[in-house]
Amino acid sequence: MINTADSSSLIDAVKKELERNRELLQLYKTIPSGVFGAMMIDKDIQEAEKALEDQDAVALIKVLVKLRNNE
Repeated sequence: MINTADSSSLIDAVKKELERNRELLQLYKTIPSGVFGAMMIDKDIQEAEKALEDQDAVALIKVLVKLRNNE
């Protein structure tokens, strides 16, 4: 379990990237050839939500990198 005082910036960063990626996912869904990209972004979003739910610091760090790399 994560010590909230030490990890609030990590959690905040993941939540911020989740918001950006949800917006990005909606954009990809409007592009006819964006189906694969949308699937990959959706997978990353689900992984991030699970890491937040589990309060898994290692998983949060890994998923933060993935979320930040989505364009």
